[in-house]
Amino acid sequence: MRIAQVAPLWERVPPPAYGGIELVVGMLCEELVRRGHEVTLFASGDSITSAKLESVHPQALRLDTTIKDYGIYEMLQLGWIYERAKEFDIIHSHMGCAALPYANLVKTPTVHTLHGTFSPDNEKLFFKERRQHYVSISESQREPRLNLNCVATVYNGIDPDIYEFHPTPQEPPYLAFLGRMSPEKGPHLAIEIAKRSGWHLKMAGKVDVVDREYFRTEIEPHIDGKQIEFLGEANHVQKNLLMGQAVATLFPITWREPFGLVSIESMAAGTPVIAIALGATPEIIAHGKTGFLCSNVEECIAAIAPATQLSRYACREYVANKFSAQGMTDGYEAVYRQILSDRFVENGSLKSAIAH
Repeated sequence: MRIAQVAPLWERVPPPAYGGIELVVGMLCEELVRRGHEVTLFASGDSITSAKLESVHPQALRLDTTIKDYGIYEMLQLGWIYERAKEFDIIHSHMGCAALPYANLVKTPTVHTLHGTFSPDNEKLFFKERRQHYVSISESQREPRLNLNCVATVYNGIDPDIYEFHPTPQEPPYLAFLGRMSPEKGPHLAIEIAKRSGWHLKMAGKVDVVDREYFRTEIEPHIDGKQIEFLGEANHVQKNLLMGQAVATLFPITWREPFGLVSIESMAAGTPVIAIALGATPEIIAHGKTGFLCSNVEECIAAIAPATQLSRYACREYVANKFSAQGMTDGYEAVYRQILSDRFVENGSLKSAIAH
């Protein structure tokens, strides 16, 4: 199968540090290539992949300070892809709603993975193009009122083998937090949990420009380098170590998280997750087995002690069985086959063959 994978240009594939979409796209490309598909990855020019790499810019856009209009490069990429649509059997977009206006202009079908959330603005375009092919990354992500043509839910997957397993936490014990330093990810709640419970907290994550004021006022004043540590943006090895050596990873989100890749990365390292039960967390965490689902800070604090008694082996096995890159790729292959089969029927070829 000839497949075009379309990634955002903001970060390279796979990301050196933070970048959930890019990590998933990288895993998917590698597994599709391993299975014998002809895969072309449209991404930043510094991406690392076994697929054929095509790019309109030599590096991740966030690294190029000379760029003033990022949207231009997105349009250049999508225009280039859809001009070449006949080269592919299917186009798989990971760019939210950006590819929607282009997809109707060609015969090659496009499938759009919904990595993000809906807003009053993008809902207008999603609703207009609701008959296109969509894949949700969790059941809770779907918005029935938009009546999108969601052909499947495919959970994000990772390769557990690239995450070192830690059968026991580090001494002295600590809690971990990994994620963007933004209000919706809840680092301020992680700090509150640590302070009220007396636990040591190690935090890592990037600070986007839009979140700098939040970080300066809500997070930075609490960082003392002793009880509350901030380690900056962590690469793969560093975040694996940070979460793997922790007693538990805190995931105190304040929004409807569409998935939450950090949770499965933590469990792959053997560390249970204490999360607020919003969005996809009830689908991702096995309550009482690989972590705890809580309603508020008080419940998160109460969950720390029982979290220390959970089987770290069970956490690892759970991810391998439910959130592997192989399972994710199985899901997407089924989606590709379904879409191509439906297209075959629409064109009348299959109906004609059956009639004769």
